[in-house]
Amino acid sequence: MPKFTLAQLPYPYNALEPYLDAKTMEIHYTKHHQTYVDKLNAALNDFENLLQQSLETLLKNWSTLPEAVRLPVRNFGGGHLNHTLFWESLQKGGSKPSEKLEATLKKSFGSFSKFQEEFSAKAASLFGSGWAWLVQESNGSLMIIQTANQDNPIMTMSVRPLLGLDVWEHAYYLKYQSRRPEYIDAWWHVVNWEEVEKRML
Repeated sequence: MPKFTLAQLPYPYNALEPYLDAKTMEIHYTKHHQTYVDKLNAALNDFENLLQQSLETLLKNWSTLPEAVRLPVRNFGGGHLNHTLFWESLQKGGSKPSEKLEATLKKSFGSFSKFQEEFSAKAASLFGSGWAWLVQESNGSLMIIQTANQDNPIMTMSVRPLLGLDVWEHAYYLKYQSRRPEYIDAWWHVVNWEEVEKRML
């Protein structure tokens, strides 16, 4: 049996409307994410020792893996982890950061609104396909970064991903077409800040 599986969404496809539409959610989850899982398992089928490792361990060490699986782990393993974090970071109606989280964001960015502005700008300006991330460094400070394609921050940095926004066109094109900034603005309405805070040091 394959080691990696697609976890069930914690909400129905239409739960995030009108911000993220049901059809996009269904296709994104059942087609794109499922494909990453299937192709990751297929690539590792002959590497039983690697199937025993956690996804995070594989990604942190992807550049040292056997050449035959290096790129599949990077692309499909990264896609699996990124999307898992993405779904878990969303909820119907969204939420507000706790006082503790808001204070941490204020310390790093000046205010919650300034953090949102900087994050949105980072997401909107990313060329091509990829992700915008809020990550936490080992000293507790926060920063916003971009990654290309399905790369996850842990693949090249010693950080904890707290919040990731998928800006591949498949994440928003049915509803927003080429209007990525509009999609980013809508996404803020469904962020699950409790889940984000659980990931903090």
